[in-house]
Amino acid sequence: MDTTTAMVGGLVFTLFGGALLLWCAAEVRLRLWVRRRGMSAVATVVAEEDVHGRLDSAPLLSFSVPPSACGTGACGIAGLVVARPRGHTPLRRSDRLAPGASVRICYDPRRPSRVVPAAGEVRRAAVVDLLWSLLGVGCLTAGAGLLAAAGV
Repeated sequence: MDTTTAMVGGLVFTLFGGALLLWCAAEVRLRLWVRRRGMSAVATVVAEEDVHGRLDSAPLLSFSVPPSACGTGACGIAGLVVARPRGHTPLRRSDRLAPGASVRICYDPRRPSRVVPAAGEVRRAAVVDLLWSLLGVGCLTAGAGLLAAAGV
């Protein structure tokens, strides 16, 4: 392999793997923080008008918050928040997330639009987080190997 190609490929893989690992760590940390220190609520899955929104695997959720949590302007109408949850969502939306279904959530009281599914609502989240982390480590390893082969 040409030295320039190996160097560029190694840099791309290394940057991608590092960014993916940082993103995974930040998302896991955010979800854990919101579940530990956030407020619990029950949200309702809202029917979506937008075609692209229906294709998104993360459902649009609506829930009420106390008036004190709406001081930042994140609420739409008098304590009502409409947001998509962060964290693990499957490739296709399951039948239990049909419009009108109730879902247990946790939200950040300082930013009510930051929503995560409650711990019991998410299945196999640790497996998916592990797979993304392994992909990041694999890209970092491949990038380091290419950089070593290029002699950098």
